[in-house]
Amino acid sequence: MARISFTAHPASVNETYGEHFTTATGFGVTMVAAGLACLLHGVFPFMYKRTGSNAISVLYRRMVTHRVGGKAPLPDADLSLGG
Repeated sequence: MARISFTAHPASVNETYGEHFTTATGFGVTMVAAGLACLLHGVFPFMYKRTGSNAISVLYRRMVTHRVGGKAPLPDADLSLGG
């Protein structure tokens, strides 16, 4: 059976277990809230028109700017929401 490590992955992204817990929990709460907004938008199309896409954009930016090395996989990608 594989040995479970609570510190290997957090260390690989240059975080302690506590830092990783806080960051991952924040991401999860944001995704759940945005998901609920998307479900409401499906029923009430006039509500939460940009909430899901805004959450994705913000989380992506947070993830790549805190990544070890700080480089996005798509360096020339335009993540602006105007357009």
